[in-house]
Amino acid sequence: MKKNLILSILILMVCTGCTEFALLSSSATIAVSHNAYAKAYSGIDMLTIMQTEKDIKTHVYESLKDDKKSND
Repeated sequence: MKKNLILSILILMVCTGCTEFALLSSSATIAVSHNAYAKAYSGIDMLTIMQTEKDIKTHVYESLKDDKKSND
């Protein structure tokens, strides 16, 4: 537990200037990015999570997994 916490703190200290890392690691990209497309995606993603309790990435992953099963 302590090792994971220390490792996480070290990674955050090293990557404080990396906005791409922050965009990839956070689900709330509205606060991180000033890009209009990222804000629009985040807004749609938030609405999707509110309605289905799954984010867009999970929906895409599950549909690809179902397509793979149907092709086998």
